[in-house]
Amino acid sequence: MLTLRKSADRGHADHGWLDSFHSFSFADYHDPAHMGVGNLRVINEDRIAPGTGFGTHGHRDMEILSYVLAGALAHKDSLGQGGAGGVIRPGDVQRLSAGTGVRHSEFNHASDQTTHFLQIWLLPWRNGIEPGYEQKHFDAAAKRGRLALIASPDGREGSLTIHADASLRAGLFDGAERAELALDPARIAYVHLVRGGLRVNDRPLQGGDALRLDREPRLVLEGGESAEVLVFDLAP
Repeated sequence: MLTLRKSADRGHADHGWLDSFHSFSFADYHDPAHMGVGNLRVINEDRIAPGTGFGTHGHRDMEILSYVLAGALAHKDSLGQGGAGGVIRPGDVQRLSAGTGVRHSEFNHASDQTTHFLQIWLLPWRNGIEPGYEQKHFDAAAKRGRLALIASPDGREGSLTIHADASLRAGLFDGAERAELALDPARIAYVHLVRGGLRVNDRPLQGGDALRLDREPRLVLEGGESAEVLVFDLAP
């Protein structure tokens, strides 16, 4: 079964310094029909204005991934991460395991460039784990015409290690580029098209659209038009 979620149906909040689209209920946006998918709880598409950002705030018992599309995001936290090592740029993916509790800030220090990124939250295997941080770079060549594994429970294939029953792949598709992925019908596949255009199991998607796949044996991506896509494998 395929369930389409259009970009225009997402929640939206414009705070001036932050323009955010919410795939699932978040903050002041509440929709009982869209509280998450499986153990995926948040996909926020955020744009942070120059010289602004999220002040220091706390999280706990959540796996948080940041995926930067444009600009740069400076991260500083109570684990001691920060400075040059805490800046993420396009191609970088950051994992923050909040566990028993962590405080952090995220800031766009540029004076003339908006930071565009995705904020992704997943429920962990269990509550109360030790907080942790990891950051890796996945260049365009690694994602071109294929689905590169960027996060998994065991860190295989050079991916980030997340403490959750989920995995995340990223790909770039244009023209004749095509990819297939065998799916476990007992799990949930969730495709979020970051930007561009793409056909997913013969369904046309545009940037911001998403497609949930239940009890499907295979995922087929083709017909890309400058497409960047994320594919989640999730616990039901």
